[in-house]
Amino acid sequence: MPIKRIRIQFRFLFMFITLFCVVTVGVAQSLSAFDHINKDRRFSASNYCIYPDSVVLKQTSPPAGKRPFYISHYGRHGSRYLSSRKGYDIPYKMLLKADSLGKLTPVGQHVMQQMEWIIQNSEGRWGDLSELGRQQHRGIARRMMMRFPEVFEGKARIDAKSTVVNRCILSMGSAIQAMVAKNPKLQVKMDASQHDMWYMNHQDKHLRDSMMTNTTEKAYNAFCKDREHNPRLMALLFNDSAYVREKVDEVWLNYYLLKSALIQQNTCIGDKIDFLDLFTDEDVHQFWQKENAWWYFNYGPSLLNGGTQPYTQRFLLRKIIEEADSCLLLRRPGVQLRFGHETIVLPLTCLLELNHFGYQTYNLEELEEQGWWACKVFPMASNIQFIFYRESPFDEDVLVKVLLNEEEATLPIKSDVAPYYHWSDFKEYYLKKINAYEQGH
Repeated sequence: MPIKRIRIQFRFLFMFITLFCVVTVGVAQSLSAFDHINKDRRFSASNYCIYPDSVVLKQTSPPAGKRPFYISHYGRHGSRYLSSRKGYDIPYKMLLKADSLGKLTPVGQHVMQQMEWIIQNSEGRWGDLSELGRQQHRGIARRMMMRFPEVFEGKARIDAKSTVVNRCILSMGSAIQAMVAKNPKLQVKMDASQHDMWYMNHQDKHLRDSMMTNTTEKAYNAFCKDREHNPRLMALLFNDSAYVREKVDEVWLNYYLLKSALIQQNTCIGDKIDFLDLFTDEDVHQFWQKENAWWYFNYGPSLLNGGTQPYTQRFLLRKIIEEADSCLLLRRPGVQLRFGHETIVLPLTCLLELNHFGYQTYNLEELEEQGWWACKVFPMASNIQFIFYRESPFDEDVLVKVLLNEEEATLPIKSDVAPYYHWSDFKEYYLKKINAYEQGH
């Protein structure tokens, strides 16, 4: 065969392989929420999702001469136990009463016994950080140091703050422990005080009171109407359909049983609980849709209640900006770490409009298609990292890059060096946004 013909055939083969790879990647990136759930039901757990098992540290090279020199951070506590017994008691007591009347099937009795075991295992640990939660924060800390070693050299300063909640304090301790193990010379300061709660975990009464309006409640109930009943599950658990109709709150039993199963991935007994298998992929998907919509109008930018809920975190964002400005004056500013909750991470992400999470709509049906998936923002140990770059302490053109759960994020700001943004543009955009809200309220 002539060499020229071989080259032509090879060229077509190369083009085919390239096209196949592009199509394959495109398909992978366009997986629906249902596809993710079909691959791994744990994806549906909303704020009970565990942090990704493996994090690929892809990084766009900074502009020539720019080096990381300061990190500002806010992170959620790691994996935890259920925060109170109520979430278990609701389904357990329904099953226990039915069992006392002989109304449970063998499957129902098995689920009831597993619920008893879960409660016994969790007793005295309500809301506590699990060992998995500690591991998550140690891993995030190690990767931060590996990714930005310049910031952690020698006697770099680490200023860490936590909310006053135990699981957040222990998350902070786990991260610091990993950092000091890697560099014992670090100068560490840790604090957890009510003094800082005004911005670390701000509760805005005005905005909280406007979360659930009549309009919002009506729209949410309509959204959930065809997604909350599960007669197939009731038939698996109970041997008397009349008893179910008259005595069982089917909606709450379906909801709390599924939540009880999903949170176990965060504890040491997750692989020993099997009643998640009672639910179909469609059951789990509908649960995910309801949870996603609930988080959207309570903490996201939903127009159903004015689109202002993310402004609960205006004090935190202003504090991050002000502290960064102070640190930029230092020759070696180091790292500022903050540890809190998903109820902060999600609205802060929306306020920053990271990765299209500032998307606003009245229609809850649009969220899934538009990619507004809260579970991608606030898994256990979720975090937002602001990485600052400059050439030298005298460089006035400071750049910032934002990482959402350690992945480069996009901002709603024009930049000639994206995913890096000029700090002056960052400040101008967000301070203007915050000020406009405050002036109007």
